[in-house]
Amino acid sequence: MLFVLSAPSGTGKTTVVDRLFRNRPDIRKIVTATTRPKREGEVQGVDYIFLTPEEFEIRIREGYFLEYAKVYGSYYGTPKEQVIRNEEEGVDSLLVIDVQGAKRLKESYKDCLLLFLMPPSFEELRRRLINRGYGKENLEERLKKAREEIACARYFDYIVVNDFIDKAVEALQTIISAQKYRKEKFLKKPSIKDEKVLESFHKDSCEVFEK
Repeated sequence: MLFVLSAPSGTGKTTVVDRLFRNRPDIRKIVTATTRPKREGEVQGVDYIFLTPEEFEIRIREGYFLEYAKVYGSYYGTPKEQVIRNEEEGVDSLLVIDVQGAKRLKESYKDCLLLFLMPPSFEELRRRLINRGYGKENLEERLKKAREEIACARYFDYIVVNDFIDKAVEALQTIISAQKYRKEKFLKKPSIKDEKVLESFHKDSCEVFEK
């Protein structure tokens, strides 16, 4: 599965996702490429693939990205090779991108699952953004953007409210675990080896549903 998580700035997605990866080593993070400046403590190739605008635009022309967008003046893009490699190895992937990228990925990968992390209130979102050091101009810009993104949440498959981190992480883990037992997953890679059971599953008639 390819899980795609979006959330307004300040919702706490980085903290939630970091906790999720600690709890679920069976899921790989897709590292996004960006042209925004590297922040203190961030590691190249771990937090982001940091590129210059010129390098990013060259990769656009080379077809390097599954999708890309310009957000707050910086490019962000999803490297195609990471997603393909995980699919070939049968490993689930989690990608954190904005709603524009989520829409484009859903159009390309119909089976991907869109997850939206919702702030508990605009008042709490404002408080979190202030604590992150955003001034009045940037603060209002990000709150306006948050309203636009929250309006897009109704097109996502699941919505999780991040009022408490532990609760939000537990909800995301439940969603991810449940997807492993979908019929489509079983069809691609049966979790049972017994040939008679598989033959019955695929070939026998079901009188209840097939009447």
